[in-house]
Amino acid sequence: MTGIPSETPAEVLEFNAWVADQTRHAPPVWEVGAAAGRQAREEGRSLLGAPRLSPRASVHTIDGPDAPLRLRVIHPEGRTARGVFMHIHGGGWVWGGPHHHDPLMTALADATGLVSVSMYYRLAPEHPYPAGPDDCEAAALWLHRNAHDAFGHELVAIGGESAGGHLAAVTCIRLRDRHGLSPFRAALLTYGAFDLRGTPSMRAFGDQPLILNTSSIDWFVDLFAGNRDLEDPDISPIWADLRGLPPALFTVGSLDPLLDDSLFMAARWEAAGNPARLDVWPGALHAFDLYDNDYGRAARNRMHEFLNTVLDEG
Repeated sequence: MTGIPSETPAEVLEFNAWVADQTRHAPPVWEVGAAAGRQAREEGRSLLGAPRLSPRASVHTIDGPDAPLRLRVIHPEGRTARGVFMHIHGGGWVWGGPHHHDPLMTALADATGLVSVSMYYRLAPEHPYPAGPDDCEAAALWLHRNAHDAFGHELVAIGGESAGGHLAAVTCIRLRDRHGLSPFRAALLTYGAFDLRGTPSMRAFGDQPLILNTSSIDWFVDLFAGNRDLEDPDISPIWADLRGLPPALFTVGSLDPLLDDSLFMAARWEAAGNPARLDVWPGALHAFDLYDNDYGRAARNRMHEFLNTVLDEG
């Protein structure tokens, strides 16, 4: 299995310095605003660059709780498909879309044999809680009931990063509690926000110019949750009963303000009787796995290896 270094590699320190230099004088997210931030991302004016769309991706539309939901589907090549992976994108519940993840979902599909189905959910502030979780729940239910007919294989795994990691955890819990279903055999919960009150690492991070910081998290949470009770387990899943959930891989960087979210959630996940693995990458920033460098590729390889191992053990 791909190894995690014991110390921060020199190239990671260089990357972090580049990120700090690029973001030091950038306006804060609340000045940019939701709409302008989305437009900048689509136009390639973010650190991630322009979206790289896959010619293998197709869009499938299903009924949603308020309006039709679109699913972005990528089938594996070079190996026999063996299941469906439901992916939920990040972006603070405010930005982003599945098409931004085409290269990652293509690599996951080819490495694991899973059909990647990534969903467009309603975004805050236009659609605050519970719109996003409701859409994810509806999509998961539809996939559980219809994935075999639509895509040739059953729903077997779920995952997401940042806000998507939060929504993936909430979706697992909702399907168990509201529908008596446990369709997922594995979960990738990647630097998720699991306690929206703010963990110690988030509160102590301050306003460092490193992709995500204390003030920007507060802004995202406010747009998503508003005046809701942040201890509600449907908003902060770390407060939920976590029994009977699938084996999960928690991936996070040591320089991520959401570090404690993964540390605490992984501990609670395992204490509830579920297999859990925690990968902490020295010196890694929030969203580090989305970049096409050695560290990002290594983290993604471990995610693929985790899925393969859990599904092979069956």
